[in-house]
Amino acid sequence: MRLWMLAALCSLSAAGQAHEVWIERDGNGPARIYLGEPAEPVPAGGDPEFKHLKAPHLLPAAKAPLQRRAGYLEVAVPAGDVRAWDDAVFAPWGEANAREGVVYYARAGRREAKAGLPLELAPVAANGDRFRLMRDGRAVADTEVTIIAPDRSVVKRTTDAGGMVDAMPGAKGRYLLVATVKDAGARAANGEALKTLYRITTTSFVVP
Repeated sequence: MRLWMLAALCSLSAAGQAHEVWIERDGNGPARIYLGEPAEPVPAGGDPEFKHLKAPHLLPAAKAPLQRRAGYLEVAVPAGDVRAWDDAVFAPWGEANAREGVVYYARAGRREAKAGLPLELAPVAANGDRFRLMRDGRAVADTEVTIIAPDRSVVKRTTDAGGMVDAMPGAKGRYLLVATVKDAGARAANGEALKTLYRITTTSFVVP
């Protein structure tokens, strides 16, 4: 393989695994959907990879159209928690027999003490500070969760045997929880066969 092709694939792999999709919402205002690195300041005009975020699937579905802003997608949504998923942000990468891909899940809000996505960090109790990582209705134990505070400081914790982790927020502002599950073996995403699939989920909430 030519060196420039190898560099391009490595770059794509790093972008797909280092970036997150997350949702921010203030009260019952519009949802803002981002692609980037939430622990880092958002560059002017948005993250360079933001162009790849085009049409995330919203839950509940929104009647209003997605509006492309400088660095995020904005959409009016019903009151309550907002969820989205997207398996078409980055095209699969890697050799023909070892293709890799990524699917993103995102949630904003902690009013509902339940999961609504295939992989989700859901509050154990409504508006609570303890979260459970759920995958297809089952708790996911022993998985790292990154907690990003309003000042962008980062703390890493691990889910317990019941899939639970304490966010333990302190200062007022927006918090973001991130978890990744790596699936090895035959998988499919966006219509393509894969050897490895990364599932990345985020949950954001605001401490008033």
